[in-house]
Amino acid sequence: MSTTTAPSQTRNTVYVAVFAAMIAAMGLVPPITLGVIPVPITLQTLGVMLAGAMLGPWRGALASLIVVVLSVAGLPLLAGGRGGLGVLLGPTGGYLVGWFFGSLVIGALFKYWVIRLQSKPLQLVAGLVSTILGGIVVIYLFGVPWTAVVTGLDLKTSLVGSFAFLPGDLLKAVVATLVALTVHRSYRGLLK
Repeated sequence: MSTTTAPSQTRNTVYVAVFAAMIAAMGLVPPITLGVIPVPITLQTLGVMLAGAMLGPWRGALASLIVVVLSVAGLPLLAGGRGGLGVLLGPTGGYLVGWFFGSLVIGALFKYWVIRLQSKPLQLVAGLVSTILGGIVVIYLFGVPWTAVVTGLDLKTSLVGSFAFLPGDLLKAVVATLVALTVHRSYRGLLK
């Protein structure tokens, strides 16, 4: 191992661990349950969006994956102190699988598109599009059908039920975009 790669490997490990811990810590905020579908509103998707937007595709996705794997292994890291194989096999499982892919998409869009734009207003719009695409559309693409299959709901009912998450998820996308762009302007090497 060369001396130039060891510090960057250590830095990458620390970034991933810190963001995995942040996503887990956001699980301490109690979930909001709705009567429409058996999937709670949680703050953890904000952490997933931030991980992708700030760390890039692979480190962000790895941070999200670590939280899911540790939760499935039984650690109570999900909102409401949930953990174990049941969370993956239950109605929320698709959303959890979507965390990995959502972070991956957000990270790729931020790394290869958003931060390369010169105009701050364009960066803001592109960042918001990126977090909405990865943090909402991609996660819902996994979560909505999964919930329908597991609960026996038809796909349309599951989709309509997921609309209750949209206002909060859009707010999380705005927050993640603003935070990530502010950090990237101050620390330009984060996505390298």
